[in-house]
Amino acid sequence: QVQLVESGGGLVQAGGSLRLSCSASGRPISSYGMGWFRQAPGKEREFVAAIGWLGSPTYYADSVKGRFTVSRDNAKNTVYLQMSSLNPEDTAVYYCVARAGLAISRDSGAWDYWGQGTQVTVSS
Repeated sequence: QVQLVESGGGLVQAGGSLRLSCSASGRPISSYGMGWFRQAPGKEREFVAAIGWLGSPTYYADSVKGRFTVSRDNAKNTVYLQMSSLNPEDTAVYYCVARAGLAISRDSGAWDYWGQGTQVTVSS
């Protein structure tokens, strides 16, 4: 079992930046694909970004490409999501996810473990 705890969410003005962290416990994440999803009020959960075992490859949703950067520190069992140029459409609960094996998926059903989520609110 892998337990995931997100942190770093909060309220930020449009154009600002935030860095989310996801701390994992239970097992080393070095053999897990890691990622982020988000869910805005009244909308379905959507893929944001993902990263392979050793920091590559990385994948991004078109809506965040060039603004968000996913990274990981396996020694710290932690994954990060650096978000910049935030806009109100980025307002959502952000979830950290983990998936055993090499494959990375944009499908939420393919991920094995989920955190509780952290709220990100971007004001206009």
